Amino acid sequence: MTNIILCGGSGTRLWPISRTLMPKQFVKLFNNKSLFQLTVERNSKVCDKNFIVSNAEQYFLALDQLEENSTFNIKNSTFLLEPVGRNTAPAIALACMALNPDEIVLVTPSDHLIKNEEEYQKVIQKAKELALKDNLVTFGIKPTFPETGFGYIEAEASSVKCVGLSVKKFHEKPSFDVAQNYLTTNYELQTTRYLWNSGMFMFKAGVFLEELQKYSPEIYETSRLAFENAIGTDAFSKRVQSTRASEKGETKVSLPNMIRIKHIDMANIPEDSIDYAVMEKSTKVKVVPSDIDWSDVGSFDALSDECEVLSAKCYEENSQNNFYYTDNDKKIIATIGLEDYIVIDTSDALLIAKKGETQKVKNIVDKLKLSTSRLSLTTHNTGHRPWGTYTVLEDSMGYKIKKIIVKPSKRLSLQKHLHRNEHWVVVSGEATVTIEDRVFLLQENESTYIKAGQIHRLSNDTNQPLCIIEVQVGSYTGEDDIIRLEDDFQRDSNG
Repeated sequence: MTNIILCGGSGTRLWPISRTLMPKQFVKLFNNKSLFQLTVERNSKVCDKNFIVSNAEQYFLALDQLEENSTFNIKNSTFLLEPVGRNTAPAIALACMALNPDEIVLVTPSDHLIKNEEEYQKVIQKAKELALKDNLVTFGIKPTFPETGFGYIEAEASSVKCVGLSVKKFHEKPSFDVAQNYLTTNYELQTTRYLWNSGMFMFKAGVFLEELQKYSPEIYETSRLAFENAIGTDAFSKRVQSTRASEKGETKVSLPNMIRIKHIDMANIPEDSIDYAVMEKSTKVKVVPSDIDWSDVGSFDALSDECEVLSAKCYEENSQNNFYYTDNDKKIIATIGLEDYIVIDTSDALLIAKKGETQKVKNIVDKLKLSTSRLSLTTHNTGHRPWGTYTVLEDSMGYKIKKIIVKPSKRLSLQKHLHRNEHWVVVSGEATVTIEDRVFLLQENESTYIKAGQIHRLSNDTNQPLCIIEVQVGSYTGEDDIIRLEDDFQRDSNG
């Protein structure tokens, strides 16, 4: 069984902790583990392989976090990189096209929290029984309160105890009164007729594609063309060979490690969710009621239910029932007369919200998109790159100061800048520096200077991290002032 992990989305409802280039699924909020890491660990107990769908920016985040688990076999993971998101139906379709049609797939978001793993494994087995019979299975969470932020699944009433229930209807996010009526109906009938839509699914790859072709043929055809044109692999031919070999009882061809979809092909795929494209139309849908202590961690209210305090030194006076977070371990948060509040402090943003109203963070995000502060939606002061990290220490008119950490045996791209000069000072480690046709070493407390327009590269050829301070001086110091000439990571964008 293969776990298709969907890593798209920017998690803006958890801004400013979650940003486009560091979304909530990769932020380490739970005992120094991310929701993505917890998803991989949980599903590795029930699945043989991972198929991770993400955008190109998040690929290296996912890869780094997989590699942090020394017991995890990275060879069991395949990546499909989307240049632009087109919602869940195309993402799942492209992944399924790389698999044997008879492969059972468990489709999960990467940003959900499930704490009752024993019960989770039981419902997975129930779903597998149904999927083997060519059903499209979804997991319905037994509601515990009238949530208005989730969609609901209405199951067919049944007096017979069975593995899964037929689905009568999918309902959009309801008003509070409607949600309350759903729970009242469940209580009065002593059934689980109305369930939260978890966004998790299980089916055979081929069965899903057949239903997608039947009910959303345009998505199917454009996805098929995009898959056939995948960059960097002969992915489609390998899938065909694998299928044919399987049919003949021969050894399967192994999956490619990475599938890159071309931007123009991805953009041509209609944008739609799996619910709209297939699940609400198919007659093969079953739902497994699941009581698995589940949360989508979709708001600060939800997050505060799972954690009392996140990395904050808090001093309260006449304050209670508050939730605090700061990304600065040295910063103290002190409150007087505060009750039922969320306080989120990062190096470049402060959010204060009343509990029960944190869903409105998305309204703040919409306003930021229209303001000169929209860059704060994209990245933290610390940016993550495949070679390491950089932290902006100071950013002002005409200059910028960064701390750069380069991981062992990694190097930045061979590049040049048009509008800025750079000064590098080694704080710790040993730097291998290339400037034009010169290559030389810098030790601790040594420095160098790169003029605007000069071709240069920073490398760490040692087995220890390299730390440097970079001072940029020039008329423009934006991250997009870069011409990349050669790159170990085959990136098209900045970094």
